[in-house]
Amino acid sequence: MSLNIPSSSLPRVVIVGGGFAGLSIVKHLKKIPCQVILIDKNNYHIFQPLLYQVATGGLEVESIAFPLRRFVRKFKNVMFRMAEVLELKTDDNLLLTNIGAIKYDYLIIATGSEANFFGNAGIAKHAMVMKSIPQTEDLRTVILQNLEKAAIAVTAEERIACLNFVIAGGGPTGVEMAGALNEMKKHIFIKDYPELDLGQMTITLIEAADRLLSVMSDNASRKAQQFLEKSGVKVLLNVKLLDYDGNTVTLDKVSPIIAKTLIWTAGVKGTVPSGILKDSISRGNRIKVNSFNQMEGLQNVFAIGDVASLADEKNPNGLPMVAQVAIQEGKQLAENIYRSLNKKQMLPFSYKDKGSMAIISRNKAVADLHRFRFHGMFAWLIWTFVHLMSIVGFRNRLVVFVDWVWNYISYDRALRNIIRPYKEKQE
Repeated sequence: MSLNIPSSSLPRVVIVGGGFAGLSIVKHLKKIPCQVILIDKNNYHIFQPLLYQVATGGLEVESIAFPLRRFVRKFKNVMFRMAEVLELKTDDNLLLTNIGAIKYDYLIIATGSEANFFGNAGIAKHAMVMKSIPQTEDLRTVILQNLEKAAIAVTAEERIACLNFVIAGGGPTGVEMAGALNEMKKHIFIKDYPELDLGQMTITLIEAADRLLSVMSDNASRKAQQFLEKSGVKVLLNVKLLDYDGNTVTLDKVSPIIAKTLIWTAGVKGTVPSGILKDSISRGNRIKVNSFNQMEGLQNVFAIGDVASLADEKNPNGLPMVAQVAIQEGKQLAENIYRSLNKKQMLPFSYKDKGSMAIISRNKAVADLHRFRFHGMFAWLIWTFVHLMSIVGFRNRLVVFVDWVWNYISYDRALRNIIRPYKEKQE
């Protein structure tokens, strides 16, 4: 097999990963005289911040996934290949994939991140995560299947286990998932399952730190917790999740929770291709890079986005693994490749933090934008606008907007079909 890349006299830039970082650098390389090859194991880009809304039936998968070929077709110097990277041979400037090998002049690794279970095999096997579309669809199915199981449960213990939902991780994803699931409970499940006492359904959010949303201000953390607890979500702070066997969530300071669903949002790690030396890997399984996003000892191999660990004074363990870092690094790296091609000195990357936001429920969100702090309805409107405009593709933005308006007006979420029953993988 072969990638079937036409020969060119132009320098070849190979980008691995079609996430925020990969698309950012593709977009900014469009006017630079080079041949750009984008490689990804999937043929679509995922707008990951809204995966939780797919999991809770608010959005369809297609509205947050955008075909990569459709994205690159407007750039004359860019080609896409659907392939999985097997190994990197930096000595030969060669990238090995499952469909063949490709030579590069510049290589950009933007492979993103995956769930980090910190070596806990029980959690890794039984917990549900939201890092990919298949995983997110599985989670939505599990939520609905457990409601169906609760409806026919013979014993109270079995029914309560199916109605208990535990979310591990009090970051933006965990907070948003808890809020969305609680809205489903109050507005949808209570109508769909009249035979169930939904007062028995519990949603518990667990955070090992002393507050939610640790990357945001104290005010945002406090407001988010108030919003969640007032709506009925149980929040446990300073509590570590020790283990999970598919039925019992074991915690360090409180009694175990019997639950058929554990949603893991408590940690991520970089997805590093084979061939990267262990000495080049830092905390969180991220590739060490210098201020130009170059890998140590390599002039033409770069890493950007979640998989890259670029430390600065404020972030000694690397910049945060968020979309804005990836987008800004992609833009800066495109400029540096242009400068390198023209024998100019590259410019160091400097992250400009544009703020953080998290939505809790209808009309309730928190937003930290530089020196300004918002919560409630205004923060909810800001969150809605920013996320809507960040989605790739006009059609996708339009579909999401229509779905959001319908959900807001009707208090309903249409996507509640169990198309493919979920079965846990056996060892």
